[in-house]
Amino acid sequence: MRVVSGEFRGRKLSAVPGMATRPTTDKVKEALFNIIGPYFDGGVSLDLFAGSGGLSIEGVSRGIDRAVLIDRQYAAIKTIKKNVAATKRPEKFKIFKQDATKALHLLQNQNEHFDLVYLDPPYAKQKIVENLSLMVELGLLNPGAVIVAETNQEANLPADLPGFEMVRRQDYGITILNIYHFTGRKND
Repeated sequence: MRVVSGEFRGRKLSAVPGMATRPTTDKVKEALFNIIGPYFDGGVSLDLFAGSGGLSIEGVSRGIDRAVLIDRQYAAIKTIKKNVAATKRPEKFKIFKQDATKALHLLQNQNEHFDLVYLDPPYAKQKIVENLSLMVELGLLNPGAVIVAETNQEANLPADLPGFEMVRRQDYGITILNIYHFTGRKND
């Protein structure tokens, strides 16, 4: 794995040891950023199931100001910290070892708001619709926020979600990218 483009281009990233995480391939990562970017003029991103942190690092490399990375596995957090250190810009990243639901409440308490959200949960445990509903309820999304949900074929996310517009669904073999725009307003 490596950073595909931007400030950190070419830097090698470590994968989380073991079989508990499934890193986004460089091919899918490059395609994803070509769809949603490919570059950004600031903003804050959230990766709720960060794994190795590769998506957030790629986003910051391409112009996102700051990234918040959440994972509940110790091995993932250790890998994220190692990968963030490789950027030599640790101030651009906040890392939390936390369950997704608890993390969202914590982020609300910290008055965080996001412009880009990555949701790539373990396929067997995905609760993407519930996660998105909670983000809206907690007022964590800025108007126009982009949501990237990476799933397998069985997830079959709905095209119609209250407060969201599906922009694109792209099939990459076993991986499906579902991209939404937040059309609602954050709760003030």
